[in-house]
This record gives sequence, C-alpha cells and structure tokens, in this order.
Amino acid sequence: MSFRKEKFLSYRESDVISRVNYLDDLSDDEIKNLFLEVLYNGVHGFCFSLYEEGQKPGDIISGDQIRKRIEILNKYTGWIRSFSCTEGNELIPKIAKEYGMKTLVGAWLGNDEEKNSEEIENLIKLAEEGYVDIAAVGNEVLYRGDLTESKLLEYMNQVKSGLPDIPVGYVDAYYEFVQRPEISETCDVILCNCYPYWEGTHFKHSFQHMRQMYHQVVDAAPGKRVIITETGWPSRGEGLGNAEPSERNAMMYFINTELWSNDEDIEVFYFSSFDEDWKVSAEGDVGAYWGIWDKVGNLKYG
Repeated sequence: MSFRKEKFLSYRESDVISRVNYLDDLSDDEIKNLFLEVLYNGVHGFCFSLYEEGQKPGDIISGDQIRKRIEILNKYTGWIRSFSCTEGNELIPKIAKEYGMKTLVGAWLGNDEEKNSEEIENLIKLAEEGYVDIAAVGNEVLYRGDLTESKLLEYMNQVKSGLPDIPVGYVDAYYEFVQRPEISETCDVILCNCYPYWEGTHFKHSFQHMRQMYHQVVDAAPGKRVIITETGWPSRGEGLGNAEPSERNAMMYFINTELWSNDEDIEVFYFSSFDEDWKVSAEGDVGAYWGIWDKVGNLKYG
C-alpha cells in the first residue's frame, strides 16, 4: 500500500512518455481470452501472498502451506518475491528453489531493533546458503515512517558488506527514490512500487501513469537496474478517488502491465498472487481483492 494524500489525484499526463494502448475496443470475451493467453505464456514475477483465511502477519506459517501455493505459481512465473525472513517466511525462498525459481527476498524492517536484527541475520544466512538472487532490505519503512533514512542506510550497508556478490536494494514507493538520492545511490538495484490505484487515478489513465512512475525512477537513478516490485489493480471493494475496482479493470491492468513488461524487457513483480483477507484491516474491503487467484487458490478470471 502506498497511499499518500499529497499524491492523491495528482496524475498529469507527461508528453515525454509516449502513450501505449494494447486493448482498444476489445470485448469482455476477448479480454478474458487475452488475460489467459498472457498468463499461460508466463510472466516475470509474482509477489508471494502467504496468508490464508484467518491468518495474519505474526502467525507461524508451515512449509506445506507455502508449497501448495508455490506449486500453483511455478507454472506461470520464474520469480517469487517474499517480504520477510521470519515466522515461516524464511521457507519461501527455500521451497521456491526446489522448483527451480529465482527469488527476491525481503527483510521486513520496522521500529523494533531486535526484530530488525533477526530479519537481517536471517536474510544474510539465506543468501549465504544460496537461496537469494536479490536481497531487499526493508519494505516501505520510509513511507510508514518506521525508520529514519540514516538508520535505513546503516542496515543497507550492513547487508551489502555481508553479501558482496548479491544485488542489494530497498523497496518503497517510486517517489522515495526521486526524493532521496542517497538511498538510490546505495541501492545496487532500485526496487520501486508503482500504484496508480492508490493515487486515485482513473483506470483509463492507469497504464500511462504506472509507466510514468517507472520512468521517474529510471531518470532519478541513471545506470541503475530498476525493478517494479509491486503494481496491480483490485477486482472488488470500495473505489478510491477516480480509481474503481472491477474484474474487467483488474484483468486489463494485468494484461497491459505484462505485455509492456515483455515488449520492453521491464522486470515486474505483480501484486498480487492470491487474495488475502488480513489486508482489510489496513486498506478497507478493497485490501482483500488484489490477487490473480482467490484466497483458496482458484484462478479468478478467464
């Protein structure tokens, strides 16, 4: 989630980024068929949704539960992104590697120093054991205000020193990398979240807006590898500003994103893989409907 009130309804179309539209005048049936074609052809990556109904962060999750979802995703993608290295999350990259997948592994940082140390130690240990292809030190901690920029840099440099042969980055909303050049400079790889939905953008402008977010980061970090670590569109729930959830919009956003990713070789981790009820507490009812699969593992579209 990357809602910030000063970004709300702020979209203005850039004349620098050319307009692209893959979906003019397609019927509902044509959208469903194209969605399935894009998915079955395979996408770069998915954010791994760990929690089933009744579960939430802090619960200990079993390897069997993780394996069940990895077996679904493995057919459609070669990369998985995880968010933490404790409470069962540390099993995600290990099981993904059993299926030949690559991993972007995150250490979840917050305002608890003891917990942060455990996350960092586990991230380094997983990487040393060969389970990490890209290491992410923190997720939206600057957006949430959990850490100062200097403390985050300290953690990032600790991991870079411990893992000199693995790309290390930090995940946050795209504009944080524009506004914080020292963070961008410290990242080996820029890991940005790009959500037109959370800025209240009308769906008809969403694809253009997401691409503009990406190119702002590229321009702010010249020469750096830039990965979109989260983008997506919900299928149900209350709208935000001009942004309206719907199954058709969710399918079209996925198609636009993945065709662009493929055409221009942009690395994207789609958010998300499965619907998760626990997100309602932070995001309202829309929080439960970001998945491509529902909360019991059924494909939602097509």
